Amino acid sequence: MTLIATLESPRLILRQWQDDDLVEFAALCADPQVMRYFPAPLTRLEAAALVGRLRGHFNEYGFGLWALERKDNGAFIGMTGLLNVSFEAPFTPAVEIGWRLARRHWGLGLASEAAWACLRCAFSQLHLDQVVAFTTQNNLASQKVMQAIGMQPDTEGAFDHPRLPPDHPLRPHVLYRIDREQWLQTVRG
Repeated sequence: MTLIATLESPRLILRQWQDDDLVEFAALCADPQVMRYFPAPLTRLEAAALVGRLRGHFNEYGFGLWALERKDNGAFIGMTGLLNVSFEAPFTPAVEIGWRLARRHWGLGLASEAAWACLRCAFSQLHLDQVVAFTTQNNLASQKVMQAIGMQPDTEGAFDHPRLPPDHPLRPHVLYRIDREQWLQTVRG
């Protein structure tokens, strides 16, 4: 296993987590707007624990959710990356792509740009056959990012997230997929 420490895109560096990222990361995880499609905003302690789990994923698998930094000013803006899905579902085992950006960086195409870098890593460096993404049915912004990076909805793959109670409004999820061949077709234009 080789650690993939950094990736780059035209405007971003996807890098390993640094201790001083926690202040900004905790702030974005505490923002109710950023977290509206998650069960609840995170406390600073919960955000720190999440960073610890993300570092552990890198240590175990060599990839994970990278910290996002803007090249133009060095600002930490969130995270994007690849994770092994940690629950059982009809589509697992699988590697998912995900992102979470601070609100002031929304609408600039940065999530899609970082996600493209992650897909390039998934198919060119990690040699994965497929990557999935999922979100709540109402999270149209994330679904637009999934579509922008060439992912296709798996209409038969919609599922109820097993970590949420049966009556939770965020439990129904949509599933998107992209395989290496679809990615290559998208890259070739």
